[in-house]
Amino acid sequence: MHQQKINNRYDIKTENTVGALHINGIKCEADIKALSAGVYHIIYNNRSYNVEVVSFNAGEKTAEIIVNNNTYHITAKDQFDLLLDQLGLGALNHVKLSEIKAPMPGLVLKSFVTPGCEVKKGDNLLVLEAMKMENIIKAPADMGLPRQIFIKPGDKVEKGQILMLF
Repeated sequence: MHQQKINNRYDIKTENTVGALHINGIKCEADIKALSAGVYHIIYNNRSYNVEVVSFNAGEKTAEIIVNNNTYHITAKDQFDLLLDQLGLGALNHVKLSEIKAPMPGLVLKSFVTPGCEVKKGDNLLVLEAMKMENIIKAPADMGLPRQIFIKPGDKVEKGQILMLF
């Protein structure tokens, strides 16, 4: 079971069973022909659709497609996302953090964050050397603009030490 939201307005539930796709509980049979990478021609209910996948992000479960010259933004949730929502844990993915702490003791080799640069989820923050290994510390969520940066290359840090405030 998957749930998609199209243009933040329409909700669609899909389920893929053996040999059949169900959309909102109705079995969907379509003729799909790949024309090139990311470009498809679909015939469904005697209607023709030209579909182009503009962007696809599997990690964030988002896509942008063009269907017959109309652009659609799609976000998807799989059965695990839906279960987290049911348990009230779905909002944990959107938590905004205000500080970054050192995950281990080590030596700061490089800092990628500068005052005034916006930090997004997955951005590299710094390189921390620990036990002769270089570890790239990444932003666990969208952080925004840094308020204070307490480290610079060459600094030794302890586990749990605050490195940056946002």
